Amino acid sequence: MARPYSQDLRDRVVGSVAGGRSCRATAALSVASVVKWSQRWRASGSAAAKQMGGWRQLRLKREREWLLARIAEKPDLTLRAVVAELAERGTPASYGAVWRFFKHEGITFKKNAARQRARSRRHRPPPGPVEGLSGPA
Repeated sequence: MARPYSQDLRDRVVGSVAGGRSCRATAALSVASVVKWSQRWRASGSAAAKQMGGWRQLRLKREREWLLARIAEKPDLTLRAVVAELAERGTPASYGAVWRFFKHEGITFKKNAARQRARSRRHRPPPGPVEGLSGPA
């Protein structure tokens, strides 16, 4: 992820523009950056970078009890099926929102005995012995 330019560079650029030079004359790196920094300085008095990243509130917090009960009831549900069921309940949600909710709750959807998928023959365990043969054929 890219990092914001240093505050020292921002202050020097804004000082140059405030001193009478045009944004384009001041711009050695990027005209767009100088213009944005100058606009931010005029609007707020600071050219400091805005916060990057951060915490995002879970949008499905209201549906927490229902989602946890639904997964406990049917643990082999797919995320897409949960999205469809939420839409039926009148709560539109994206695949990513549902995934983030379950990640936050510590619930994973990895392959296990409850979620077996079709695999190639070489990855299957060997078949067990045949029991109860009725005698010679």
